Amino acid sequence: MSRMLKRIAILALIGAAVALGLEFTQAFRTLPALASTEEQATRVLIEKATRRLTLERNGQVLARYEVALGSDPVGQKAREGDGRTPEGVYSVDFKHPRSRYHLALRISYPDARASEAARQAGVSPGSDIMIHGVRNGLGWLGGLHRERDWTDGCIAVTNAEIREIWSRVPEGTTVEIRP
Repeated sequence: MSRMLKRIAILALIGAAVALGLEFTQAFRTLPALASTEEQATRVLIEKATRRLTLERNGQVLARYEVALGSDPVGQKAREGDGRTPEGVYSVDFKHPRSRYHLALRISYPDARASEAARQAGVSPGSDIMIHGVRNGLGWLGGLHRERDWTDGCIAVTNAEIREIWSRVPEGTTVEIRP
């Protein structure tokens, strides 16, 4: 290999390492601007069987996204670590701007019913169920992350998609998760 090609290869590797490092550390990340009120969702519907997330405003579909779910998604979440994505009606109770998964919207799970069921079973119900992007440093995977369900019970979309969702879903928005 000529000296020039070696230098180009080294510079390309350095550039890739810097880009991945900046994504991993979230350096220079900016938050998406909030969409206008007319473009904001009043409900997020997640259908586990079809791996689909739909943003709605007053019953009208604003956008749809394909998702990855918990590693064992069938059935209701029963305890921390079961790999299941919960089912039921919740709300977005926090928007996490510095998530390890690009950006994240936390869902208000566990509710009183899930907490009581877990207490009676002597287990933790789990917590921090989020709608989020891909792990920092792996954003280049894009839609490939959906080839299998991989989260601990969360709902995952691409980083570009979580930026769109972030801008259109204010805190307090209803989230319905169906089997």
